[in-house]
Amino acid sequence: MIALLTPLLYQLGPLAIFLVMAVVFVETGLLLGFFLPGDSLLFLAGALVASHVIALPFWVMTLGVFVAAVAGDQLGYLIGRRYGPTVFSRPDSRLFRHENAERAQAFFAKRGAPAVILGRFVPVVRTFLPVVAGVGKMSHRAFTLLNLVGALVWAVGIVTVGYLFGGITFVAAHIELITISIAGVSIIPAVIEVLRRRQARTPSAGASQVSRDDEDAPRVAATV
Repeated sequence: MIALLTPLLYQLGPLAIFLVMAVVFVETGLLLGFFLPGDSLLFLAGALVASHVIALPFWVMTLGVFVAAVAGDQLGYLIGRRYGPTVFSRPDSRLFRHENAERAQAFFAKRGAPAVILGRFVPVVRTFLPVVAGVGKMSHRAFTLLNLVGALVWAVGIVTVGYLFGGITFVAAHIELITISIAGVSIIPAVIEVLRRRQARTPSAGASQVSRDDEDAPRVAATV
């Protein structure tokens, strides 16, 4: 996905800020945005501002992504608050899978309120977590405060890192390759979590089979 968005950022120039804001908003506010490359796009945006490909002041880009990140999470929270558990009762589809929602719920249950900030850095989780917070009836005031902090640390933070590295000649010359690498690294936690969940299910499946075999053994003996 980042490979498709990169040429657009180059072509749009200053208007690229609206593309970046739209991606950040959809990824954090709508369940269908879980596949969007928020981390790598924010880094790329900062680097392109530094190299003057996106001819905007740095503060304009950071303000734009901050607003988009806050608004997206607020929308996700309101969706969860308004529609409750029915949000997660829909059947699986290409744009919605229960395992993604379960990952966000487990992340929130394990870390509590700080998950609103920490979840920003985990792909897929950052899409579903605001909805989970809304479903769980988390205080709107508390969520908003954590949302503001999370947007500052995640969106503004990554754009800032991209801006600082974008001024380095080597980084500027290989920005596309570096951005794609960041996108690949960012999904590693998600891949590890999927493998862990599958591994956890395998022993339970084996145990249930052994249990069924034990139950069948007396019946066979009785028949004999």
